[in-house]
This record gives sequence, C-alpha cells and structure tokens, in this order.
Amino acid sequence: MSHKLVQVKDAMTTDNYQFADGMMTASEGIKLAKEHNVSTLIINKRDAQDEYGIVMLADIAKEVLAKDRSPDRVNLYEIMAKPLISVLPDMDVRYCARLFERFSIHLAPVIENKEIIGMVDYTNMVFSQVE
Repeated sequence: MSHKLVQVKDAMTTDNYQFADGMMTASEGIKLAKEHNVSTLIINKRDAQDEYGIVMLADIAKEVLAKDRSPDRVNLYEIMAKPLISVLPDMDVRYCARLFERFSIHLAPVIENKEIIGMVDYTNMVFSQVE
C-alpha cells in the first residue's frame, strides 16, 4: 500500500491563533481571542534567546476560572506552556500525528527559520488526506 506524502505545511492553517504578550492579563487575552475568533494565543518571545509560549482558552478555564482566580489579576505568562513542542513544515503528517500521540498534545506551531508560520492540529492532518 503506497502512501501519498502529505507534509505539515500542506495541512497547517494560519488563521487559528493570535500572538500575544505574556504580560497581558487573562482578561485581555480573552478579549484578544474573542476579537480574532481564535482559541489559541501564542506568547511572543521576549528576546532572540527566548522561546514561544502557548495559552489556550481551555488553559484559562482550568487555571483561572476553575480555580476562582480573577482574570484581571492573572498574567498569561503565569499559565502558559513553555517551551512549545513545534514541528517543521516539511515533516510528514504521519510522523506529526505520532508526535502528538506520544506527547499527548493536539496542536503545535509550525516553525521555519525560528518563526511561527502556522499551526497544525489533528483535524487539519486528517482533512489533508483527501483531495
């Protein structure tokens, strides 16, 4: 059985995340996500040696709302995951799916030349299998 090579760059999207500053409050992050209709915030690097972070709306629900913390008093850097597990654009989506399974993640940024160029998730990988 032959497999059609589908690379991560063929499955990624560029419109399902927004960049944010780690010093923003959770409230500001929620507003930014709502304004851009996204559920994922990529936390910018502070300098060239830093790494990107990630906050999903689910993280705000779990770490702020469920713990009865004030969204106005919690900064995104306090609840972000950092460093990110990222993938390269030329990676085969089969290997990307295996990576996701191995590390129990469901999305990852696609990084090229140390910059995020998109995001890939299970749904996009599955949809990329049909023309």
